[in-house]
Amino acid sequence: MITIEANAEVLITKINKIAERTILMDLTWDWPTGVAYYGICRAYEVTGDENLLELVKTRVDELIDLGLHSEWTVNRCAMGHCLITLYEATADQKYWDLVMSKIDYLQNKALRFGDGVLQHTVSSKNDFPEQAWADTLFMAAFFMLRVGVINKDEALINDALNQYYWHIKYLQNRENGLFYHGYDHTIKSNLSGFFWGRANAWAAYTMSQVGARLPQAYLYPKFMDVQGSLDEQLAALKLLQTDDGLWRTILDDEESYEEISATAGIAAAMVVKRNPLHKKYIEKAVHGMLENVTDDGRVLNVSGGTAVMRDLAGYRDISKDWLQGWGQGLALTFFAELLVCLD
Repeated sequence: MITIEANAEVLITKINKIAERTILMDLTWDWPTGVAYYGICRAYEVTGDENLLELVKTRVDELIDLGLHSEWTVNRCAMGHCLITLYEATADQKYWDLVMSKIDYLQNKALRFGDGVLQHTVSSKNDFPEQAWADTLFMAAFFMLRVGVINKDEALINDALNQYYWHIKYLQNRENGLFYHGYDHTIKSNLSGFFWGRANAWAAYTMSQVGARLPQAYLYPKFMDVQGSLDEQLAALKLLQTDDGLWRTILDDEESYEEISATAGIAAAMVVKRNPLHKKYIEKAVHGMLENVTDDGRVLNVSGGTAVMRDLAGYRDISKDWLQGWGQGLALTFFAELLVCLD
């Protein structure tokens, strides 16, 4: 256990402002909302503030009443995270029924390749044939793990761990510990081959959650791969933190801009991992993150939605000028995790 030096009152104020600003966004039933509302729900779980829960509940109920998609995708399964929290808080079966419909999709209908690896899908089309993206770890694998633990469903837990295992094999560079954005199984390639910041955030944060949420994780052989992967990744990432306490959109490219969603996810993983050697990097990130949240709760300098780009310029030139659900959600997640280990 480590303790972090930060002002709890400041963090709680920022959490409330970010959550309130997030709800003002016209976010629909898809992955940006899933990440945004996961962050609000994580803040609720840590603080016990019912107002945070009510913000999510009111909007989710509105979206349900308006009618949902007839088909799920891997990305839309990200909404399952807030549904878990809503069900646990209210015991309303409608939330759990939606959770299980997403699990049914992932287990029985979603496109897979190789050793049962989920293909990353963003629509009902076969957008990225036999491609694995780091994003899937948050949208699907982590979600499957949470449900598997709640239901004591060993098959689902093992399926979730299998997703982690193969995404690690496909995406992590064993020489430097960093994660690529994507992998194309048809050509056995990491495509443009850049170490995208937010991909590393998806990987780091969700891997940190396996040990935190899976009882007796050490009894699952694939957990050892998750733990080893995360240890090597964080050891590499700490050396790439900028003087401002941030990480870049391409981690090892000094001409790439500092990017806040990547920073939040990576720093949150360090907080959850609780390695005392990361304390100084976490505290440096706290300062950098606070500098990038406005008084009215806008999280700044978050890169827009990013496909696996063709070249370095494609990543460098992605706009960071607009409010993004994933930026709001990952910032909330980082601040919420911090509250657990304040000095």
